[in-house]
Amino acid sequence: MGTVVSSDAGDVTRDPAGRVALRCRGVSKRYPGILALEALDFEAHAGEVHAILGENGAGKSTFIKGLGGSIRFDSGTVELFGETVSINSPAAARRLGVEVAHQEPSVIPDLSVARTIWLRRMSGGALRLLTQASARRRTLALYERLGSPHVDPDIPVRQLSVAERQLVEVIGCLASDPRVVVFDEATAALPTDEANWVLATVRGLADQGKVVLFISHRLQEVEQIADRVTVMRDGRSVLTASTSEVHNDQLVQAMLGRTDHQLYPARQGAIGENVSLRVKSLASGDVLSDVSFDLRQGEVLGVGGLQGQGQSSLLYALFGLASYRGHVEVGGKRVHIRSPAGALRAGIGIALVPEDRKREGLIGSKSVRENIALPVLSQLTRGGLISARKESKLVSDAIKLLDVRASDLELPVATLSGGNQQKVVIAKLLLLGAKILLLHDLTRGVDVGAKAQIFKLVRELTANGHSVLFYSSDSQELVRMCDRILVLSRGRLVATLEGDRMTEEGILRAAFGVLTPAERGGSDQVPTGEPA
Repeated sequence: MGTVVSSDAGDVTRDPAGRVALRCRGVSKRYPGILALEALDFEAHAGEVHAILGENGAGKSTFIKGLGGSIRFDSGTVELFGETVSINSPAAARRLGVEVAHQEPSVIPDLSVARTIWLRRMSGGALRLLTQASARRRTLALYERLGSPHVDPDIPVRQLSVAERQLVEVIGCLASDPRVVVFDEATAALPTDEANWVLATVRGLADQGKVVLFISHRLQEVEQIADRVTVMRDGRSVLTASTSEVHNDQLVQAMLGRTDHQLYPARQGAIGENVSLRVKSLASGDVLSDVSFDLRQGEVLGVGGLQGQGQSSLLYALFGLASYRGHVEVGGKRVHIRSPAGALRAGIGIALVPEDRKREGLIGSKSVRENIALPVLSQLTRGGLISARKESKLVSDAIKLLDVRASDLELPVATLSGGNQQKVVIAKLLLLGAKILLLHDLTRGVDVGAKAQIFKLVRELTANGHSVLFYSSDSQELVRMCDRILVLSRGRLVATLEGDRMTEEGILRAAFGVLTPAERGGSDQVPTGEPA
């Protein structure tokens, strides 16, 4: 192992192309209750594009944050070009020649494009001396050097589209001519021409002898430009191979690779034809576009795909948390949902179980009883006084229906387990009379036993006439719990899977745009590598 080099180290001599230029040994990172990286070993060569694949939660983001200095690894070593280095901040990473083009750029909305590009690459004093005119000249020269698409250097970042922000992130990442470049879903938000520019740039950087790490949800891109690929699962590397020697099927299997727990209740009989919710050409902001589907009475309709592809925006739009364009029908009648109160009102009855139950679904300091009764206080109140008898019966019935395990209903709801907290959230919404439930990653942070109870409850609700739109970042949950699965990619519906096409592999294939003809046959919309 080489001599330790501090984060303030100057230039480190580059190895010739083809040599191991980045080596990570035993790097680990633990968050409360989660081992995000577990003794990960990884190597990348100078002059290669090394793709990194993995399901949501595999550890990719944590690994990248560690290389970019956003977090510090708890243990392990990182070597750059033969020297062991300490990367303890983004500035330290840049001094070592490491840059990350993040999927979700962190920007200052009122700053111009030009000053945004140079913000992270200049000291505070130098940046203050950089006039807008000078920043503009430097930015235009950078565009020419990179052969990049032009984004107006004078306009504030807040006026940019998502695609333009992503371009600015990639261009800014390359401004300092780094030696190690990480592209984290850099093409995910880009139109075809801009995405092709990024791919050509990635390949060109490797040809210059740089180390290029490339994360993409599109296996076609990996096959097109990557020399080698590493698959991560559960915080470890489980496969590293030349892209010319590994097939998509092997990559998908390596990404999955987990046992099937007996958590899931049997599916109900055939779903009826009555449509509870009809969505046509739904769009929301620049995240969601042209999504159409029917949710039938008694159905659990899954919403899947890789995270950040518009799934949350779909649920938020239908619950009135985000404005939308398009056509929405409930029970055959067209509605326009402008707010959560509008979604919940009689005649619509759409309720959202939010992703963050602690901040968005519950008042932790209030009792179990108060949390359940709060949304329906008007039904319990007469002459300004709450009927204790009515409240007690209503809360007791809800507790019994959902099997909420609470030794005392007067205890703060925050003292309950995650699974029981989730049941309280559902109880509140059922008391409001909601018949269409939007479930946003329902079992995140919930133990296995509580998951089984919640899954059973979902099936019981649909058997009693409720309809469920079920988003989960866990593909296994979608396959085992849902009657059909919508797969979103880049904010568009690219596949509707049902029957024997409804598999974890099928979801990943649809998300990556590599469905076989047989798998594609049951889709409402034909998925391709370039979603419509």
